Amino acid sequence: MNQQAILSSGDGSSIFLLALAAFIFVCIIKSVRIVPQSEKYVVERLGRLRSVLGPGINLIVPFLDRVKHKVSVLERQLPTMTQDAITSDNVLVQVDTSVFYRITEPEKTVYRIRDVDGAIQTTVAGIIRSEIGRMELDQVQSNRAQLIEATRSQLASQVDDWGIDVTRAEVLDVNLDEATRAAMLQQLNAERARRAQVTEAEGKKRAVELQAEAELYAAQQEAQARRVEAEAEAYATEVVAAAIAKNGIEAAQYQVALKQVEALTALGQGEGKQTIVVPSQALEAFGDAFKMLKGSK
Repeated sequence: MNQQAILSSGDGSSIFLLALAAFIFVCIIKSVRIVPQSEKYVVERLGRLRSVLGPGINLIVPFLDRVKHKVSVLERQLPTMTQDAITSDNVLVQVDTSVFYRITEPEKTVYRIRDVDGAIQTTVAGIIRSEIGRMELDQVQSNRAQLIEATRSQLASQVDDWGIDVTRAEVLDVNLDEATRAAMLQQLNAERARRAQVTEAEGKKRAVELQAEAELYAAQQEAQARRVEAEAEAYATEVVAAAIAKNGIEAAQYQVALKQVEALTALGQGEGKQTIVVPSQALEAFGDAFKMLKGSK
């Protein structure tokens, strides 16, 4: 009996030790949490927020602390959203938008908002309608960068309480109905025709200006040539006058005879001149020129 009692007490001790070892092992397993780099864990203790576990090995109190939420911190893209908006000049447009965001403070996200994607989509729709309502259609088409920046900044400020960081907000496209497109196309064609007419008119005007400038330049050059010729003639006359004053009437007669000889020479060199009629005074002019020339030597 004593041996059986000893064996029974030994078996009980072994079972207790095994149970204790198993309990300690379970406690160790439950107290260690390994968090991936792309996630954060939200830990609750008895239903209240205890801490947020970052990437790596973390320790918690087993049976009291519990990982309630596993939140990814990777950047997310919302599906493309399409919403209607009316511009300040009463044109209906359809705007396609896309938003990229990431969760930076999971404790705010899980306890302050239930549907993050739906809340962001609703906020973006309100911002887009408000911003486009301040613009005319031409401004919406040409100032898309301004619209994107206004959307991103306002969205970032409104979702800050949710622990969200908006990385990008894109306006992908602005669509119009068929009637508005036809009207804009007609307006564009009219504008192109007007520009073509203006360009043609400016070309003609420039051509007239260039022609006038060319004629003015030609007139100026002709006047300049006449002035030079007149100066040369005046100089020649001055030289002849000086010669006449020095040598008397013989120098004048010599110049007249020389001019007559040059005229007859030019007449003989003309094309199609087969017969030349020389007046008697011309022969005398030749003789007088030669006599004067001989006398001058």
